[in-house]
Amino acid sequence: MGKKSLIITIVGHQGYFKGKGSEGNSVPEEELLFTAISETYLPLLSMFERLDIDSVPFKLSLVLTPTLCAQLADYDVQTRFVEWLDRLVALGEKEVSQLPEGSPRWIQAESCLERIRANRRDFVEFYKGDLLSAFRYYADRDTIELLATAATSTFLPHYADIPEAINAQIEAGLQSHRQFFGVVPDGFWLPAMGYSANIEQILLKYGFTYSVLDSHGLLFGKPLPVNGIFSPIRCQNGFVFFARDFSSEAEILGTDGFINNGVYRNQDRDLAFEAAANELSDFIPLGKERVASGYKYWRRGGSTGEDWYDKDAAIKQAKIDALSFVATRAEKLNKAETMLQSSDLSMTCTFDARIFGQLWHEGIFWLEQVFRAAAVSPDLQTAHACDLFSKKSSFQELVPFMSAATGTGYGENLLDTSNDWMLQYSRKACERMISLAERFPDDNGFKARALNMAAKEVLLSMSLDWPIMLHDKTYPEYAEAQFKNNVLAFTTVFDSLGANSISTEWLTNMEQEHPLFPWINYRIFSKKK
Repeated sequence: MGKKSLIITIVGHQGYFKGKGSEGNSVPEEELLFTAISETYLPLLSMFERLDIDSVPFKLSLVLTPTLCAQLADYDVQTRFVEWLDRLVALGEKEVSQLPEGSPRWIQAESCLERIRANRRDFVEFYKGDLLSAFRYYADRDTIELLATAATSTFLPHYADIPEAINAQIEAGLQSHRQFFGVVPDGFWLPAMGYSANIEQILLKYGFTYSVLDSHGLLFGKPLPVNGIFSPIRCQNGFVFFARDFSSEAEILGTDGFINNGVYRNQDRDLAFEAAANELSDFIPLGKERVASGYKYWRRGGSTGEDWYDKDAAIKQAKIDALSFVATRAEKLNKAETMLQSSDLSMTCTFDARIFGQLWHEGIFWLEQVFRAAAVSPDLQTAHACDLFSKKSSFQELVPFMSAATGTGYGENLLDTSNDWMLQYSRKACERMISLAERFPDDNGFKARALNMAAKEVLLSMSLDWPIMLHDKTYPEYAEAQFKNNVLAFTTVFDSLGANSISTEWLTNMEQEHPLFPWINYRIFSKKK
């Protein structure tokens, strides 16, 4: 038996929540970004460094969406992140000072405080606030492969009959990738793995060669895939699709998944949700909505306030779970090799970045142990999708089936009674933006500024963040307000161009409020000749 390939893809995304709240404070969603930086992205980079120091070979595919990158690169966001960490340090120091030294709660608080201090030290002193360059460093060394994606994480099937809108999302996403990472990647990540017929034709025109679909996108394809999800397929035009192994994420998040083991840290219990408001005033101003602080002291399986988290026991269990995961993947691939009589098999595992650190505190350590176990496995090796392309000519030709990795497999949660009203406005904005690009093909100066800003607002209105937030009831009022602001800002430009009168002050304020994609060119919405 030859070695089989394990392709691990992590998708990091954050909606564009740039701006201030009504009282000048950062909006809660931005603090979710701070949590992601602190609990996922900084620990992920630390994991890369440890593997590198120990000369452990590993390969990881990573998606960092344009809106996430824009915020990570934003100096104002970086400054507020450091200020947020400083408030957390002050909160932890206050907590530790009030507890008996050596008590179980003191030990937990001291551990959390040291972790936050380390994050601040790494962010400020080691990375100089520039996490994207750190990710690019590992991409240049070919340990991670950075995939491009749509500009504002748009569910592309909703615009299948408006190819100019899809072109705009792909083109802006590609330009963003070039700006931040300096390369044109081979892979393109379809947001929510949303696929509809012929999207691959557009992707191929922009130089992309492969993407990933949910498993039923291949299993329901025509003809049936002879190797199931264990081999990539190619379309008639040569574009390649891999199918994700749904069981991989389920093995972590399912009812009996690793994450639910009672030994792991309880991510739902946090000091900021349990302490009195006056005790948190230095971190959360009185009257402001509470957000997680990262001071979490309890284990998942506890039933009382005294069920303290045992880090050593959790780390031990995470290693056991990692070895189990690798062994299960190898076993499945070996069985598939026997049944299919094919040795060129692979398995594609995709994970939301929030799993590692945010939803599952020990997730980063678990992932590190997966790479370490795979590095010494006789049956398995981690790989990038492109590593398999030397045998592209042998891939089965197949027409994929429409699919998604959200809802029940078709993205219906993005278009239900909670959010369906949004799509009509974003689609109309797209149609009008296409019209503007045709009416003003060669404009520059002030009018071009207005058109560029309008194009940016249309892209933001297409984001799937807004319908998801409404469906999940996660800050729904904020999501609705942001969506309406995007549409109204575009409409203001559209109407003003018709009247040949645009307020310079208004446009300047809007550009300052949404500095996203400063390089954008409204002509991305033009019809292709």
